[in-house]
Amino acid sequence: MATLDRAECENRDLSDPLREFRYEFLLPEDVIYLDGNSLGARPKGAAERARAVIEDEWGTGLIRSWNTAGWFELPVTLGEKISGLIGGGAGTTVVTDSTSINLFKAASAALKLQAADAPERRVILTQRENFPSDIYMLQGLADQLGDGYEVRLVDDTEVTAGFPNTLTDEVALVVLTHVNYRTGRLFDLESTTAAVHAAGALVIWDLCHSAGALDIDLAGAGADMAVGCTYKFLNGGPGSPAFIWVSEAHQDRFAQPLSGWWSHENPFEMSPEYAPAAGSRRYLTGTQGILSMSVAELGLDIFGRVDMAAVRAKSLDLSDTFIELVDTRLSHHPIEVVTPREHEHRGSQVSIAHPEGFAVMSALIERGIIGDYREPSVLRFGLTPLYIGFAEVWDTVEALRDILDNRLWDAPQHKVRGAVT
Repeated sequence: MATLDRAECENRDLSDPLREFRYEFLLPEDVIYLDGNSLGARPKGAAERARAVIEDEWGTGLIRSWNTAGWFELPVTLGEKISGLIGGGAGTTVVTDSTSINLFKAASAALKLQAADAPERRVILTQRENFPSDIYMLQGLADQLGDGYEVRLVDDTEVTAGFPNTLTDEVALVVLTHVNYRTGRLFDLESTTAAVHAAGALVIWDLCHSAGALDIDLAGAGADMAVGCTYKFLNGGPGSPAFIWVSEAHQDRFAQPLSGWWSHENPFEMSPEYAPAAGSRRYLTGTQGILSMSVAELGLDIFGRVDMAAVRAKSLDLSDTFIELVDTRLSHHPIEVVTPREHEHRGSQVSIAHPEGFAVMSALIERGIIGDYREPSVLRFGLTPLYIGFAEVWDTVEALRDILDNRLWDAPQHKVRGAVT
C-alpha cells in the first residue's frame, strides 16, 4: 500500500475520472473550498446566463419571454432534471420556492391524506437533529392544525434502529433528513421508508445534503414525498430555488395548502374557483423567480453529464482520506471525528469536533481554506467531488495541524463571530 503523503494524493488526483469537471466551476486560485455542502461553487457561465436573462430575455423580450424564452415552463423543465438525479420518475418534481415552504406544502398534504384514511393518527415524528427550519415548520403546522396534532422528536439512534420505540399507531407522518447536516450521518432510504410504511405512517425525506452527492432512488425506495435545495451540491447559487417531489401514488390526492394561481389547472383562465393542475404543476404556488431559476439550471446541466456512481465513489474516497489523515496526523489533539466511519452511514462531508471549533475554523478560513462551523464545537468540511481533490484534503489537514500545534486559533480575531458561522 502506498504511503499516504501529498505525492500520493496528487497521484490520485491525476487518475480521478471526474478530474475534468473541476474546470466547470470558477473558484479563486488561492482558496480550498470545503463548504459546498452549504453553498456550492459558481459554475462557468453563470454571470453570462444572468446577463442574458436580464439584458435579452427581460430587456428585449420583456413579458413575451414567459412564452418565447420558456419562463413559464422552467419550474417543470428543471424539475425533470432534478428528478433524474433523485430517482423520481417523469412528471413528479418541480423546482420552486424554498425548502421550508415546500416542506410545509408536503407535510400539510401528507397529513390531509392521513386524516382521510386514518384520522386517529395526529403525531409527526422528526429527528431531534433535523435541520432546525424543518422542525420549526412542522411545529408551526401542528400549531395551526390544533386538534391534537403534535411534533415529537427522536434521536438518530432511534431512526437507525428502525424506530423500535416511537412508531406507534398515533404517528401519521415521519419527516427525515437523508443526511444529518451537522454530523454527516446518512440514513438508509429504502429500509427506513419500509419501516415507516409498515407502521402505517407516511414519510417525507429532506434531501438538501444528499441531492447531487449520492445515488438516490426515491421511487425505488417507495418514498412518499421529498424536498431539497439546489444551492448546495447542485451549485445553483445563493438562495436558488428548492424542489419538491411527490410519488405518483399520491399525486392526484395532493392537496395544495398554498393554492396559488400557478398551481391552477388553467391559471390564465382567471377563474375565481380553484382547480388544481394535474401532475407536478400542482405543487407550485405563485409567480417564479426566473433569474435565480435560470442560473440554477447551469449546475443541473453539469450533473446531466455526470455518473453519480462515480461521484459517490470519489466522495467516499475523499472522506476516507480525510479521516485517515485526521487520525494519523492530529491524534495528539482533542479532536473527535463525528461523521460515521462506515460508508453506508456517511454522507459527503467530514465533521470533526474540537473544544475551540469556531476559532479553529476561523483560523483556517483566514488561510483561504473555507469550511464552516456548527454548534456545538463542530467543524464541517463538505467534500464536493466535482471540484475537490485529494491534494486539497492533504493541505487542509496539514493546515489544521499547524494551527493546532501552534495554537494559532488563540488570537482575538478568531473569537469574533459574524451573523453567519
